[in-house]
Amino acid sequence: MTDESVQSSIIEVASPTDRATPSGVDDSLIDLPMLEETLEYIRPALQADGGDLVLLGTEGGKVTLQLVGACGGCPMSTMTLTAGIERILRDRVPGVTEVVAI
Repeated sequence: MTDESVQSSIIEVASPTDRATPSGVDDSLIDLPMLEETLEYIRPALQADGGDLVLLGTEGGKVTLQLVGACGGCPMSTMTLTAGIERILRDRVPGVTEVVAI
């Protein structure tokens, strides 16, 4: 196995400390400090199962997340996202209307 084939098999994903909000995006609808606080509230439950989440950005009332680790490939991730994460964010964070996972 060559170094080139090893490098080509590495997949780069965002880390939980990465934050990317595209420039020119209006985040005024979402209470960003409350969003961060709520994601930190959710994070330990995901980490307990070997996963995590990364906030990729917000646009209007939409929050874009990436589920990583065990959560990224889990067949239950869609259920976790809609029945868990989205419900909690919509209940606790003013301005959140939709949560999308990439």
